[in-house]
Amino acid sequence: MANLVIVADMVRGFMEEGYALGNPKLRRIAPFIEKVLEGELARGSHVIFVNDNHDPDDLEFKMFPRHCVRGTPETEVIPELARYATETIPKRRYSAFFGTTLGKRIKELKPDKIIMLGVYTDICVLHTVADARARDYVVEVPAAGVDTPDPKMHEFALQHMEKVLGAKVIR
Repeated sequence: MANLVIVADMVRGFMEEGYALGNPKLRRIAPFIEKVLEGELARGSHVIFVNDNHDPDDLEFKMFPRHCVRGTPETEVIPELARYATETIPKRRYSAFFGTTLGKRIKELKPDKIIMLGVYTDICVLHTVADARARDYVVEVPAAGVDTPDPKMHEFALQHMEKVLGAKVIR
């Protein structure tokens, strides 16, 4: 069987200037993600992009600035990775499992393991990995393929995924 690569939130709203949560520095992981995707696709793996996609009045906006509203350019995968986004699942919470078809899709695919990439390491990546591990999936997280603006939170999340959740963090 093949692997499943999940790419979280590599969208314009998190990667480009001019958006409330836009941080172009996070884009630095895009070349590594592209390399992983090329290798995994050559091995027959499946790729799913999970993208923040909020209702205009989403309650999350009480905690974070309004971002990635459904139907806006913010929800679009960044151009350098867009060609790989042949399957996308919109999400409205931290975990890509919450209120989406991801769990059902993974059951259909029956991957050997899940490789988790994207942003934010300490929010959406961490919570998606937690839910995948809670479902007993084998999960790998290449540290060079995830990022968040705060280096301390990035490191905390990597250690938590490895030591508490049992994901394999590749450094």
